[in-house]
Amino acid sequence: MFNSLSGRLLILTTIFVMLAEILIFVPSVARFREDYLRDRLERAQIASLTLLAQDMLDPELEAELLRNAEVFNVVLRRDEVRQLVLASPMPRMVDSTVDLRDNSALVLIRDAMRRLVTPQNEIIRVIGAPVRDAGLLIEVTMETTPMRAAMIDYGLRILLLSAVISVFTAILLFLAMRVFLVKPIKGVVGHMQRYAAAPEDARRIITPSAGVTELREAEEALQALQTELTGALRQKERMAQLGLAVSKISHDLRNILTSAQLFTDRIEMSEDPVVARMAPKLVGSISRAVHLCESTLAFGRAEEPGPKLTQVRLVEIVDDVLEAERLAVGDFPLELVCDVPLAMQVRVDPEQMHRVLGNLVRNARQAIMAAHSSGRIEVEAWESSKAWKIVLRDSGPGLAEKAQKHLFEAFQGSVRKGGTGLGLAISAELLRGHGGTIKLIHTSAQGTEFLLSLPKGDDAV
Repeated sequence: MFNSLSGRLLILTTIFVMLAEILIFVPSVARFREDYLRDRLERAQIASLTLLAQDMLDPELEAELLRNAEVFNVVLRRDEVRQLVLASPMPRMVDSTVDLRDNSALVLIRDAMRRLVTPQNEIIRVIGAPVRDAGLLIEVTMETTPMRAAMIDYGLRILLLSAVISVFTAILLFLAMRVFLVKPIKGVVGHMQRYAAAPEDARRIITPSAGVTELREAEEALQALQTELTGALRQKERMAQLGLAVSKISHDLRNILTSAQLFTDRIEMSEDPVVARMAPKLVGSISRAVHLCESTLAFGRAEEPGPKLTQVRLVEIVDDVLEAERLAVGDFPLELVCDVPLAMQVRVDPEQMHRVLGNLVRNARQAIMAAHSSGRIEVEAWESSKAWKIVLRDSGPGLAEKAQKHLFEAFQGSVRKGGTGLGLAISAELLRGHGGTIKLIHTSAQGTEFLLSLPKGDDAV
């Protein structure tokens, strides 16, 4: 129960109400002490007026008046004359004086708290103004034990009442929150659970009905999310069916390619130069068709695992990538340059980073070779306090405007004719798994430049 929202709300409400009651308790006790002392002054004033009315009192009656007033003696000042009206033996000298004529709230609270924590019995002198202008000043002497006992009794009753009020208030608030807040939240959670059981069923999409504004906004946001997710699941199902179809087509095309290669071997033996020249083009066309189907199928089924981050020397990865591309370059006048510090280490998944750089370098190499002109591809790297930076620049023909608009979108961002655009899309996805980014810095007829950023910490760059 106490781990639930309503249970914790009950506890917090009780605590806060008790704190509020404690803040009420302190001035209440101070006010009770002041009223107690003023009551003793009024009783003493009544006793002194009785004596003044009769000039002479029996000693027993005088002692009885002092007992009823709970004081040892009474001094009344009338017409600038200070007169000891009533007196009885005092156990000891006065310990302190309390003046009620001009005490601030803070002083009253301070004295009240001090009296509560002082168990010793003391003799105090209390000075105040007589009621109904019956004189200029009245003062009495009294002991503090009865007053402290009365203050403790009053304080306990206040605390008990506060506890009852706080618990009662907390229970009412608890029940109200369960009805007006917790119950609607549980309803939303129930909708989410039912939707999770069959997300493709549009009937399980939540219908906003909450009366609370914030909850209704949450329901509307959940409705939009569920609607979007249901549509995405349907699209995913169609893509899965498409992937299955492509898989079958790819298999059939592989068989066609095998047969075509056998026929080509025979056709290449033909003495007809036209036939011999057309045969390799036929095989190349079929090979590209198979590659397209295989790439589409692989992307549709791809579930990239999370990167296994390790500290590696970046120059080793770059050298491997460039060496593989040099084999493909052959005698073509293309320069591949690695400008990476030898000691520079990055925290990446080596295999995934090899794929990222390989895709970028391969695209640049293919674009330059397709233009039939000499060129240069350079990989440069450096690091800052927050990230590692990798720049890949080439002297190729640049990217078409259409390719720039959909550069990192699968099947739309192809940089060359006949490409699928999957290389850059996969590279961007792999970098996002590292918390990094890839950006196109510039592209023109003089070349293209990409910037890769990898964060050193937990924040993405």
